[in-house]
Amino acid sequence: MAYALHFAASILACWLTAEVLAASTWTWRAPRVAIVCWQAVGLALGLSAMGLPMALGLAAYGQPTGSALVALATDLAHGTLPAGVGAVHLGLVGVGFGIGAVLLTTTVRSVYGTVRAQRRHRELLSLVARRDPTVPGALVLDHPSAAAYCLPGVKPRVVVSAGTLNLLDRAELAAVLTHERAHAQERHDLVLLPFTALGRALPWFRWVRHAQERVALLVEMRADDKARELHADAPLAGALRRFAAAGHRITPAGALGLGDRDLDVRVQRLLVPDRTPRLLGATALAVTTTLAALPISLFLN
Repeated sequence: MAYALHFAASILACWLTAEVLAASTWTWRAPRVAIVCWQAVGLALGLSAMGLPMALGLAAYGQPTGSALVALATDLAHGTLPAGVGAVHLGLVGVGFGIGAVLLTTTVRSVYGTVRAQRRHRELLSLVARRDPTVPGALVLDHPSAAAYCLPGVKPRVVVSAGTLNLLDRAELAAVLTHERAHAQERHDLVLLPFTALGRALPWFRWVRHAQERVALLVEMRADDKARELHADAPLAGALRRFAAAGHRITPAGALGLGDRDLDVRVQRLLVPDRTPRLLGATALAVTTTLAALPISLFLN
């Protein structure tokens, strides 16, 4: 029972940590560290959601979950079970494996759906997009709405619309292209994928969906930071303002777009000096790493 309490405490800690991360603004100043923190929380939640029913079902063994599963498999192979392990307990173990199967299935489905949407859009781009010498390394769509997005994958594509070319000046356009290339280089689509799958697998946790939204914003901020490394803050901030003023923006399924999330917040962080103590990020990283280590250790022992 003690191990089940550990898993339950881990789930509670995941919720509390997610609430703190979601309400914190230091994450805007250190998006890469914050993304790692969210990934640790997501890993801890997934493992704990699996481990809790398993630990309840295996309480009679009095061993960590990993060792108890090995012992259960050995007993089943010999056709014997210890006292205190019945159909209900085996059912709880099955529930744990079921949660794991749901997590795996939703991840595979998310990957398949995303790859399929990206392939479809890549084929469409080959028909309707064009090269433009003023936008090297990018494809141009003849569309009046503002659009700038990355279609990630093995062969990523950076796409801008004709409306974007008319909207931005040269410096702003260069910053936007660097932003989109950062998505491709750091494979931010893969960063978002586990949170999409976790939200589908555990829909009853509303804060899991909120975590997905927070990570999506942090991914955009991380790409903003990569752009500001090569360009001044003002051009990217100006581009974001113009996108906000343009209103309607198009980003297809499976792509990561410049103007998808919280443009005002992103402009503000570009223009306000960073005064966030590094100790906050280091502390959060230590806490979330420890949080993920607990369920991992219970499964490995």
